[in-house]
Amino acid sequence: MDNGFRLKFIEPDKTIADYVESIGMFHNQLETEKEVVVIPDGRIDLFFWKPASQSSQVLLIGLETLPEQRFVPPHTLAFVISFKPIAVEYILKEPIADIINSAKNLPDDFWNFNADDLNNFDSFYRKAVKTITSLLPKETDRRKQKLFELIYSSNGEMSVAELAEKSAWSSRQINRYFNQQYGLSLKAYCNILRFRASLEHLAHGKLFPELNFTDQAHFIKAVKKFSGVVPKELVKNTNDRFLLLSVLKHK
Repeated sequence: MDNGFRLKFIEPDKTIADYVESIGMFHNQLETEKEVVVIPDGRIDLFFWKPASQSSQVLLIGLETLPEQRFVPPHTLAFVISFKPIAVEYILKEPIADIINSAKNLPDDFWNFNADDLNNFDSFYRKAVKTITSLLPKETDRRKQKLFELIYSSNGEMSVAELAEKSAWSSRQINRYFNQQYGLSLKAYCNILRFRASLEHLAHGKLFPELNFTDQAHFIKAVKKFSGVVPKELVKNTNDRFLLLSVLKHK
């Protein structure tokens, strides 16, 4: 990473791992803004921003289906909780279909976080885990749990028909649920997860598909759709613009 741009992402405590994929932070210590390209990764992000010259801000970012160029202001510190989709219903408790490829502002004191909580990653992490633990549901729909277990374990490669059969939930009901909760179909979501899984290979310089892509041309088309560039360009990751790729590379 740039000398003045720090990243840190860790897996959550096991008590919340069914709902949270990671908790992290980034800090732009540079005197200039940092260009980043956000690419679809199948997660819902809750951001707590602390720019140097502005008040803190809380943002909920929906699922993304397209790459987007953004700029992190100088001296900005941000903490992020990255949720798995099932958390939308059971932790956040409201659909995000209206913010696909978008975001919305939440109250500055959301979940009782304040500016003091945004000074130290360890304290932020502890409070996030404690808060989410207090919101854990007493019970969940077993069909939904099974569905997401299958989606994640297969990296989105399982067909909709097979997912429906193994989760004992009709494909029609599943797609209705996905569109109402997240704003996209199950197949569209699985395509994003499969792309993200391919980033593990690209992060280590492997330019050929190792997942269930029809051929190299299909793979290149998918990478360009979700990242905006062809695999060879993505692997270069000039100036560490693709943050997710940078994180995977240093795992």
